[in-house]
Amino acid sequence: MQWVTNIFSKAGVFGTFITAMGCAACFPALGALAATLGLGFLAQYEGLYINTLLPLFASIALGSSVISFYRHRCWKRLFLGFTGPVMVLLTLYPLWAYAWSTYLFYAGLFIMLAAAIWDIVAPADRYCATSK
Repeated sequence: MQWVTNIFSKAGVFGTFITAMGCAACFPALGALAATLGLGFLAQYEGLYINTLLPLFASIALGSSVISFYRHRCWKRLFLGFTGPVMVLLTLYPLWAYAWSTYLFYAGLFIMLAAAIWDIVAPADRYCATSK
């Protein structure tokens, strides 16, 4: 069961980054990165990415972190894995109109990336050491 949550977690983070790169007008830093990597053709699918795929992948990452918490009982991992996708989803829906929401989005992406790297570098044990 752990390999399923690992796959969903990494797919959620990877999908969120790729879909955010498709929107150069909304997120200029990621749009520039996408153009540098040769992914400029993704801009034509901007509406699909922002309205459908970005919330879907952020929800997948959120769900996998909650499922992982029930398996490992590690609050630190839950907090890190929960905060990033929630920040992304909040940016997409209720906070989109504010100028500072782009910074919130980038912070959420950074937190999601940090959680994914942490899971790769130091996989969780059956139960987290802080819960013993």
